[in-house]
This record gives sequence, C-alpha cells and structure tokens, in this order.
Amino acid sequence: MGLFGNVFGKKESGEKKESKIPWVALESVDQLNQIEKDSSERTQVIFKHSTTCGISRMVLNMFTGSYVLGDSIDIYFLDLHAHRAVSNAVESKFLVRHQSPQLLILKNGEVTFHTSHGAIADLELAQLV
Repeated sequence: MGLFGNVFGKKESGEKKESKIPWVALESVDQLNQIEKDSSERTQVIFKHSTTCGISRMVLNMFTGSYVLGDSIDIYFLDLHAHRAVSNAVESKFLVRHQSPQLLILKNGEVTFHTSHGAIADLELAQLV
C-alpha cells in the first residue's frame, strides 16, 4: 500500500491507522470549480504532495502531526503523481506556481495564502483560516 492509503487511514497489517485530518481526495479538474465556489462559504485548503519525494513526505508527516482544526475547513489532498493534470490545473486556475509539497488556502474564490516545503511545517494554519 502506498502513502496515499496511509493518509486516508486504510488498513495496513490488519490494523487501522486513522488520520486526524479529514482529507478529501482531489482527483479531478472538475473539483477545482467546486472548491472555488465553496470557498465563498468555507475555507478550502489544498495540500499538494509528491509521493516520491522524501522532503514532501517529511513535511506531510509534520503537518499531519500538528493538525488541530478538525473538520472546520475542507482540506484536499492532491497526489501529484497520480493526478498530474489536476496539479497543472491548480497552477493555471489559481495562478500559483507549482511546487511540491505545497499548501494553498482559498477564500472567496481566490488563493489568500500559499507556501511550500518546510514553511508548511512551521505554519500556524488556524491563524490563516
């Protein structure tokens, strides 16, 4: 099983590993329009992750370990390798240069904050949403 399965709390070795982050899989370009629309009512967050990058995995682990917002936001997980076209569409639609790992926060149809790499782990997400 890959990292993506672990992120969503799937079973490994007969034991269920629960993530405290209520991830929503970002798997299609069509979802981006809904994310943009929903951002007028509720903060939307996109976490872009490279499953082959050690830095991305380290940042994801630190971010997951410090997550405290529960389900107060919609938080999307984008596996860059599995959904490269979606990653490209994020860059094009929201005018934010692609990086990995990367975190974007959307409010009222616009990216209000974005960061990447180690800065994600240092982020006080609750202050930005």
